[in-house]
Amino acid sequence: MPGNSRNVSKRTVAKKGAVKGSGGKNRDSLKGRGRTLPADERPWHKGYSGTEKLPDKTARKQDKERRAAAAEGRAPKVGMPGSKDTTWGRGGRNTGRPVPQRGFPGRGGPRVAPGRRSNPTKEGPELLLGRNPVVEALRAAVPATALYVAQGIDIDERVAEIVRTAGDRGIPILEIGRHELDRMTGGVLHQGIGLQVPPFAYEDFDDLVAASLEQTAPLLVALDGVTDPRNVGAVIRSVAAFGGHGVFMTERRAAGITATAWRTSAGAAARVPVSQVVNLTRAIKSAQKAGFTAIGLDADGETDLYQLEAAVGPLLVVVGSEGRGLSRLVGETCDLRVSIPMASDVESLNASVAAAVTLAEVARRRTYDQ
Repeated sequence: MPGNSRNVSKRTVAKKGAVKGSGGKNRDSLKGRGRTLPADERPWHKGYSGTEKLPDKTARKQDKERRAAAAEGRAPKVGMPGSKDTTWGRGGRNTGRPVPQRGFPGRGGPRVAPGRRSNPTKEGPELLLGRNPVVEALRAAVPATALYVAQGIDIDERVAEIVRTAGDRGIPILEIGRHELDRMTGGVLHQGIGLQVPPFAYEDFDDLVAASLEQTAPLLVALDGVTDPRNVGAVIRSVAAFGGHGVFMTERRAAGITATAWRTSAGAAARVPVSQVVNLTRAIKSAQKAGFTAIGLDADGETDLYQLEAAVGPLLVVVGSEGRGLSRLVGETCDLRVSIPMASDVESLNASVAAAVTLAEVARRRTYDQ
């Protein structure tokens, strides 16, 4: 056929006609569903925090979340009335009761306590391990988010008290395999018991000093850069054993009250006030102005421990770090540098051992020299 009689681009489909409306019959289907409910208001979500009985599937999700949180060392994303958003500790001569705080579980925040201030740690929740530390924590009403009990554990009086106290306080009790508890604790000796606790709340330094001055013979201990939490716990235990009234340390470059420190203290951290300060030198000077004599433990000190006449008065014992001992400024700030006589040529004592020997001698002099 001559010419361009076929136009391949010609439109051959008819135009679509106008769409018919529903006449308002489907008007309700166009409405929004409202706000999205948060997790703690959805009964089917693992973060539900209501008081109604949970569906079996949700309960299993919550249990799984608690186990995962404990393994990762964080707060569980599970609503548990009375167990989330809390810190623990004496916090200004408090009894260690749980105190709510704003924010997310496991994060530091302001502690609400009338007339007192405290500084919770920035670390997340940890596991207290061992029967004595756990029973001491429960006796001191330390808030806890979960109690882990190994299957097949030998039941003694301490375990029975732990389980009974946890049940009375409404703390979730989770029975898990011993191998799983080993994995959660990194192989640390746990005696089949683990208590998950939120961050520790420290005593305000001014309150600690004021409370100690109310005693007949005030005795405080300062830790200068002690980085091993086991040494921190051992010092706190010695302070409790020999009549001390408090411990303070720096916030940075030093160990705080962790689960390891708590376990080493054998629960003494519940009875001894512990404070953190920004500047240790400034805190020592403040204690000196309040009437304390500051002595620094130094292997090359000019004063013999057994000749320490200041032991009977208000005393502040400063313990140096494990490696370098007292820092220069702290050593210069102390009123006396005290050495511990030793029979052999041992270079130095462990920080916690030196503190225990000093505190024992101070307690002896106060008993027999007055």
